[in-house]
Amino acid sequence: MPTSSRVAAVLTGLTLALGTPALLAPAAHADIPACTQMAGQAGADAGTVTSACHRGVNGDLQGCVNGLTEAGVPGGAANGACRLAAHEPR
Repeated sequence: MPTSSRVAAVLTGLTLALGTPALLAPAAHADIPACTQMAGQAGADAGTVTSACHRGVNGDLQGCVNGLTEAGVPGGAANGACRLAAHEPR
């Protein structure tokens, strides 16, 4: 077996060994409880807050902020809660 074939085989094996766990790893879960808790502390309705926080999880931060402000959460708290929704829990 020529050296170039061996090198290609080794590189392919390393790529599969190191790349497969990254592909199979579960997606990071967003932090909906932190979002709802922060918005709830501002006195908003729980049902509306959960719906808005789900928008933040899906990457619609503006929709999340709009939903929270419509529910009575002040702008700064709504923005912070939606940013929490988009991040993995700690």
